[in-house]
Amino acid sequence: MSTVMVIAPLVIANWSVISAAVVGAVGVLGFATVNEGVTASRRVKETNRAEIELDESEILEGSGGSGEEIVVEKDDVRAIFSRDARGALKVCVEGHGRSKAELRQIGEELIGRVTQQYVYHRVVTELANRNMAIVNEEVSEDRTVKIRVRNW
Repeated sequence: MSTVMVIAPLVIANWSVISAAVVGAVGVLGFATVNEGVTASRRVKETNRAEIELDESEILEGSGGSGEEIVVEKDDVRAIFSRDARGALKVCVEGHGRSKAELRQIGEELIGRVTQQYVYHRVVTELANRNMAIVNEEVSEDRTVKIRVRNW
């Protein structure tokens, strides 16, 4: 017997879990984390910016992160992941010489990768907690992840 599940992501976690997902996801795209001292001096040069909020997300109160952010850069693009006033995860993408449409596209790709990273780790953790064994994993060209499991 076989079952196919399609998982719709709902991201609810504390800042440390979100941070781990961000760092894991952005590295694949060639972004590197930077410290705030470096970004503050470059912020003046930036001309365009786009903000993207992850709709089905909530960074939990009291778990850190209300004023925290993660800053990553690649070439002339900087992305700042943070928690907005309502608690949702958002990314602000800035870039000199880039259109707002380009920056929005980059931001959507980043937030998509972060969501996928978060959901993947949640699913794998939940499978382990339920004593289910992963038999096979596949990642297709369109980044669809297929996990085959066996329930003991």
